Amino acid sequence: MIKKVDLSGAEWAKSSLSNGGDNCLEVAFIDGVVALRDSKDAGHPEASVLIISQDDYRAFTAGVEQGELRLP
Repeated sequence: MIKKVDLSGAEWAKSSLSNGGDNCLEVAFIDGVVALRDSKDAGHPEASVLIISQDDYRAFTAGVEQGELRLP
């Protein structure tokens, strides 16, 4: 199902491990879904945002925590 999500009230967060940089993934939990964006895009109205379900987000983060997603 495709769901239109109003992100105007989204509260974006990034990891405290990012050290305040702009090369991070930001996340917002809004309207029953999870929105993801590149922190370099913050403030750009045409920025790309990935919207995924909460179940998919939990599966992704669990895989990262278990070392399943090793990036080169």
